[in-house]
Amino acid sequence: MKKYLFLIIFIISVVEAKEYAVVVQKGFANISVGKIKAIYLKKLKYHGDTKLVPINLGSQNSVRRSFEKKVLKIKHSRLKSYWIKQHYLGQRPPITLKSEAAVNAFVKKVFGAIGYLEAAKADKDLKIIYKWSD
Repeated sequence: MKKYLFLIIFIISVVEAKEYAVVVQKGFANISVGKIKAIYLKKLKYHGDTKLVPINLGSQNSVRRSFEKKVLKIKHSRLKSYWIKQHYLGQRPPITLKSEAAVNAFVKKVFGAIGYLEAAKADKDLKIIYKWSD
């Protein structure tokens, strides 16, 4: 009986796992996950001659929480402390938008913008440079 219960829980967790994506404009070069992290911590501000514009979702958004955990590999509380320290050094955190639709629209309009969202919601005109799942 315990075997079946475990199997059912496993199947449900696999079925409910969502896939997420980091997106840029189609003409933009591929970027490694290490560079994505550096961009979001504002340690990397240019890629070639292109000024990078990282876009965040709101701090309580589940996609953002997954991004922080799986891509940045930083707990939310630690990231918050990081940005408090950076504020006193004159650095601002990435721009925050309210929705994944807004991320799609912003990244489509601004070359150098980089955002993340559910992979299924990524606009077909954007390029997915990194994927992860819960």
